[in-house]
Amino acid sequence: MKNTLILVSACLAGECCRYDGMAKSCPAIEALVKTGQAVPFCPEVKGGLTIPRPPAEIQGGTGADVLAGQARVINVNGQDVTEAYVRGAKLGVKLAKQLGVHRAILKEKSPACGTQLIYDGSFERRLRPGQGVWAAALAAAGVAVENEDRL
Repeated sequence: MKNTLILVSACLAGECCRYDGMAKSCPAIEALVKTGQAVPFCPEVKGGLTIPRPPAEIQGGTGADVLAGQARVINVNGQDVTEAYVRGAKLGVKLAKQLGVHRAILKEKSPACGTQLIYDGSFERRLRPGQGVWAAALAAAGVAVENEDRL
């Protein structure tokens, strides 16, 4: 039988780990974690970024482009935080493999977790199609990624 354990963005599970030090709690996700059906993970924090931290956006492409070395993740102060995003994504994929996870529910629009939409890198709240770094890494590893709106 296929493992039904799900990885979820930790902020959706109520953890105050977003760039602004807040959570984006989703009661359905919190219930999945509480019942042991889901495991929360924050690739940004696991990659070494602080809480809170300056907001960051992918510049020059999508999460897949970041993983291929063709785009960067830059914070609003101009600091390149790509290495932390890539490190966190790799740790998240490693966890998925260790747990035998085949599905992840991630926070849309995040430079790490966006599944269909990410900000365009201008810091002007403009969205574009694409996945965040962790979402792209999970998808490349065969994990189905979807956002919280699917619940």
